[in-house]
Amino acid sequence: MSNHLFDLVRSRAPALDRIFIETGSGERRTYGDIFDRAARYAAVLQDMGLAPGDRIALQIEKSAEAVALKLGSIFAGTIFVPLNTAYTPAEISYFVGDAEPKLLVCDPGRREALRACADDVGARVETLDPEGRGSLAELADLTSPAAAPASRGPDDIAAILYTSGTTGRSKGAMLSHDNLASNALTLAEHWRFTRDDVLLHALPIYHTHGLFVATNVVLMAGASMIFLPKFDADEVMRHMPRATTMMGVPTFYTRLLQHPGLTPDATRHMRLFVSGSAPLLADTHRDWRAKTGHAILERYGMTETNMNTSNPYDGDRVAGTVGFPLPGVSLRIADPDTGAVLPQGEIGMIEVKGPNVFKGYWRMPEKTASEFRADGFFITGDLGKIDERGYVHIVGRGKDLIITGGFNVYPKEIETEIDAIPGVVESAVVGLPHPDFGESVVAAVVREKGATVSEAAIIAQLSSKLAKFKQPKRIFIVDELPRNTMGKVQKNVLRDGYKTLFTDKGAK
Repeated sequence: MSNHLFDLVRSRAPALDRIFIETGSGERRTYGDIFDRAARYAAVLQDMGLAPGDRIALQIEKSAEAVALKLGSIFAGTIFVPLNTAYTPAEISYFVGDAEPKLLVCDPGRREALRACADDVGARVETLDPEGRGSLAELADLTSPAAAPASRGPDDIAAILYTSGTTGRSKGAMLSHDNLASNALTLAEHWRFTRDDVLLHALPIYHTHGLFVATNVVLMAGASMIFLPKFDADEVMRHMPRATTMMGVPTFYTRLLQHPGLTPDATRHMRLFVSGSAPLLADTHRDWRAKTGHAILERYGMTETNMNTSNPYDGDRVAGTVGFPLPGVSLRIADPDTGAVLPQGEIGMIEVKGPNVFKGYWRMPEKTASEFRADGFFITGDLGKIDERGYVHIVGRGKDLIITGGFNVYPKEIETEIDAIPGVVESAVVGLPHPDFGESVVAAVVREKGATVSEAAIIAQLSSKLAKFKQPKRIFIVDELPRNTMGKVQKNVLRDGYKTLFTDKGAK
């Protein structure tokens, strides 16, 4: 019997006594350790009566044991459903009710709070804590490793990742064995990972970036990783001398830029810094290069597709772009309504096709059908363009498009102009309901510490740079922009917070 993903991971592993993972506390696991542990977890799942295709849902903290459990789920042929550790029991009840797992794994402290939603679907509840202890780990300690992986083919589902659900209810993206395997192989080759690499891993593992991109690339290369429980600038700088690569979100880089230990000497041995999950400001890209001598490699992906594009490993890593489509991935810019392919340089909907693209939304066939074109291209929901050199630019989400007085306004264009104003750190532009224009342009702006730039000053500077209909009617100075755990700006929060600005009686 063959198991497409696990067999590939196992075949690419180095000697079993090589270190695969080292935690921030100094715990070390070899490849042999992690494969043995995965086989024990697979046996536990089988003993519980889970069959291939059954779901295992998890709301657990980051640990080496959690990685072994992920591999154990793949080994057993079950479907891995990781859930954000910040979700409340009420939120977890929705995901459990939708996925109907046979097993729910949680932190010991959450067990009683989650028992009711597990009981509703007949799921068993076991625990695993940040140190890798708990009732599930104890069962694995007492169980002999499963003899062989369950039979799973390339198109069988390996994981369900729920989208962030900023509009409507969250959807479960079904990722197959080959979705994960093909993308990890492509990235390992594209980013030149080898067995000599050590990845500095400070990302969460309930999200595709930390769980699949970072971890699976290391596995496909037979490399190692330093596995920190969370991002902490001091800890990252302490461990960086033993690393060769790092994957992060823009917040990692902005915070490290403020660290006194970040110097060219401190990063001289590093060969690659990757950023994703949220747009990287061009200023951050330039400041990082000036301070370290390294150009951050920005890429573009999403829950449903893993990674779609990447700036080149060799060649210009252009600030403000996400590079070129990865090998095997087709990308086009299309009219959002008709699907007609647009000429180079025009803004439209980004659509992608390739082995990385998911198999559909869990138990939502109509939604799945509506998100694919007849020729198999997936409609990402992201607006973008392709410039004269072939670099892909992300302009914003389709739902963020502002239509004011009949004119289309792309928030990114306005944000770029605002961010270039001295004293501005970053901005976010949204459209708010307006009785005359349909929607009106509004911006939230974060100032540099000590800067005095004001709403009036920003509006004055924009007056000569943007058409009147693009200029914000109001600008709010804020301490910070609302973000989710992966660093993405939550424009829905801004829209909700200011939604009655122009519709209240007397508003202009």
